[in-house]
Amino acid sequence: MIRYAALGLLALLFLTALSSNWIAPAPYERQFRTETNGAPSAKFPLGTDHLGRDRLSRLLYGTRVSLLLAPAAAAISLVIALLAGGSAALAGGWWDRIVTAASNLFLSLPWLFLFLTVRSVLPLNTAPSTSILITFGLMGLLGWGAGARVIRAAVLQIRDAPFTLYAHAFGCPPARLWFRHLLPHLRTVLLAQFWISVPAFILGEASLGLLGLGVAEPMPSWGNLLKELQSAPEWREYWVFAPIALLSLVMILFQLSRPMKHELKGRTA
Repeated sequence: MIRYAALGLLALLFLTALSSNWIAPAPYERQFRTETNGAPSAKFPLGTDHLGRDRLSRLLYGTRVSLLLAPAAAAISLVIALLAGGSAALAGGWWDRIVTAASNLFLSLPWLFLFLTVRSVLPLNTAPSTSILITFGLMGLLGWGAGARVIRAAVLQIRDAPFTLYAHAFGCPPARLWFRHLLPHLRTVLLAQFWISVPAFILGEASLGLLGLGVAEPMPSWGNLLKELQSAPEWREYWVFAPIALLSLVMILFQLSRPMKHELKGRTA
């Protein structure tokens, strides 16, 4: 029951993020110069920032950026992990050793360190749209190591299963073997990996944004919205902490809504 309630709240947040263009009180980059650092009011429900921009509008647009592009980055990472881990398990030999060594290398270095290293060599004055593609693209390209190991282990378990041996014996082409016989048995593993990756990438972007290496201004994201808290006027102005409250809520909802072990076993069976 709790899981379905969490899924419902996540779906509501996604729909709200998608509707930012219609429900936001003002454009996210518009500055009301006479009302900087304003308190909540009927016109500005969450007040304004130091540039006079509506905080609620920026929170809505920032939520859309993070909630829509983190799953896209997770999907890229999952595809790379599937290709690398699956092919390593099936091919074996030198290719398996290369993929295993590469995944171990990626896992031995902290994600944040990898993101910082690659992102820091790129121009800081990139356009907001370009910075979005760079930030989430890097996450997708660099975050495949753990998923590849899990998928490799799963493919190894079914590689010598009777149905796989029968398919080989009847001359099943490799593409048909993948899509008709292997992928249906991997879907629960892929779903679990995807559900784990999305909140990890959301937090990754937030960490980059706190260091000024995430999505570029004036485009809002949870990362640069949290960065603004470093110069928050006063702690008693509670409304400025809405981004961190919403981020915490989303992390809790992802944790509560993840697939349970008994459900995954039931689907596999």
